[in-house]
Amino acid sequence: MKEIQLKDAKATLSAVVDQAVAGEPTIITRHGRKEAVLVSFEQWQRVSKVPDFADLLLAFPGDTADIPERSLKPARALSENGL
Repeated sequence: MKEIQLKDAKATLSAVVDQAVAGEPTIITRHGRKEAVLVSFEQWQRVSKVPDFADLLLAFPGDTADIPERSLKPARALSENGL
């Protein structure tokens, strides 16, 4: 991944955007520190859409028989005062 200073990114923004659209993200630095990453909108959409847990469960490719039975046994013993 290419790195570019903020002042240079400002001066060549069109070219930096063209590179991102072509699939080459660019790290933008300020005072030597990595501050931002410029990626294409398509790539940003792909990585920003994280499925929620319910969608992941619904997408489970197996059968209900593949899921083990839930244990009703307590995970740990309770102390004498119940805490």
